[in-house]
Order: sequence, then structure tokens, then C-alpha cells
Amino acid sequence: MKLAGVKLPDVKLVVGLGNPGPEYECSPHNMGFAVVDRLAERHDVGLTRRKAHSLCGHFLLGSEKIWLVQPQTFMNNSGAAVAEWFRKEGCGPEDLVVLADELDLPWGTIQIRQRGGSAGHHGLESIMEAIGTQAFTRMRIGVAPEHELNDPVSYLLRPVRTERRRSLGPVVDRAADAAEMILREGAAKAMNRFNRRDAAAETASPPASSGR
Repeated sequence: MKLAGVKLPDVKLVVGLGNPGPEYECSPHNMGFAVVDRLAERHDVGLTRRKAHSLCGHFLLGSEKIWLVQPQTFMNNSGAAVAEWFRKEGCGPEDLVVLADELDLPWGTIQIRQRGGSAGHHGLESIMEAIGTQAFTRMRIGVAPEHELNDPVSYLLRPVRTERRRSLGPVVDRAADAAEMILREGAAKAMNRFNRRDAAAETASPPASSGR
């Protein structure tokens, strides 16, 4: 209930996509979860609260209440959690930032957009269907391997190889930097800063195409 004369903080939802369960930790498909974990560390947030089919926690950034969200619905039903958040918090697509992996981008590359299709990502597809629009900010984080893939699904769901894991931390850090810039300065400025294919070289050498 809103109290007369009391202005409640605006709400932003930072939703990292992934699958719950220890077997999916450090997998390419859980890159969104990993970035939310890093943001939680930076802002001293415990992702222990259960709300709207998610693990979550929040912090204040100026006048905004930032919810860090990890849907527990499994990737292909992520939209159910986001739609429930909209109902509970009274927010909409303009308040949403989704973090997801992208198999068609070189490892460590970041691509931020304010609208657009799913590019075949089932988590994004689920969100678009659930909220009825493509007009929300999303960050895709490149997870393409250095070799051709016979089984993309298996690659996405298994932990990354040991040699690749050395670069995982810097990639997650850079994606967290991009998410914070979206929140502080807006998506347009973050796009200008981070949407560069050659920028992945700051954290890892760009791999060859996955052949997807």
C-alpha cells in the first residue's frame, strides 16, 4: 500500500537468465546468472530471497530500487517469472534489463540492444511471449567456442572447459560493468561503450565462429 505523500523508489529489474542447479554452474547458458552473481557481490546483496519464481535481492541506486533476479523456472520458461515480477512490482518493459548468453557471438563479446527479436534464444523468446513486447533492454554475452559444434545444446549446458575458465571471470566482470553503466547512464551510452566486436580482446582472444 502506498502512503500519501511518500514517494516510493522507482524499480529496475536486472534479470539474469540461466538454469537452476549446481550441474549448470559455469556453463555457457548460465552466463546471465553469473553476471547477476557478480553484481550481487559488488553491491553486497544476498540472492537468498524467494519471490516471483526467482532468487533475488535488491539495492538502492540513487532513487531507484534495483532488483537482481535469477528466475528458477528453467531457461525456457523465464517469461513466467518476469511477468510475475511485473504484476508484483507494478513495473513494465521499460524497467527491464535482461542478461543472456549468445552462441552466435565470439566469446566475451557484449551486445546491448533496446529492442529486437530473440535470435533463437529460448529464454528471450519466453519473456517476449509472456510480456507481449520485444521492446526491452537486453545484453547478449558471447559464448561461442573456438571449434565447430556437433551438439550446441550439450555445449551450452555443460561447464566450460578448464582452459576457457581462466577467461570466464574477466568476461563476467566486463558484463557486470556494462550492466552498471546501463543502470547509471542508460542503455544508449552503454551501447556506444560496449557494442564493439574488437572489445572482446580486452578479456580474451576472439574465437572462431561456432558454425551455428
